[in-house]
Amino acid sequence: MSGVWVFNNNGVMRLVENPANERSSTARRKSLLYTPSNEVINSFASLERKLMNLGWERYYDEPNLIQFHKRSSIDLISLPKDFTEFKPFHMFDIVVKNREAFRVIDQ
Repeated sequence: MSGVWVFNNNGVMRLVENPANERSSTARRKSLLYTPSNEVINSFASLERKLMNLGWERYYDEPNLIQFHKRSSIDLISLPKDFTEFKPFHMFDIVVKNREAFRVIDQ
């Protein structure tokens, strides 16, 4: 048996076998926050503008991804083409490479 143990509102614990499919009040959606303006990023166009202002350049070598790189480093940010596939691990990658400008929040 595998899964995640979750407490219900009444304090009873239960096993959720597939937490990604579980729709509960305890599940929160992650969002990427641009900290200088407290703006939640809700599109790749918005994210691209912010990254370009921070010195990132669009990298067009991979047609199935949206990628950004900085000339001053070896860092590369790779994102899915579809914003609905933008997951928390993508957000945390952006935060690690831009600690002063982004953070991940619960919404």
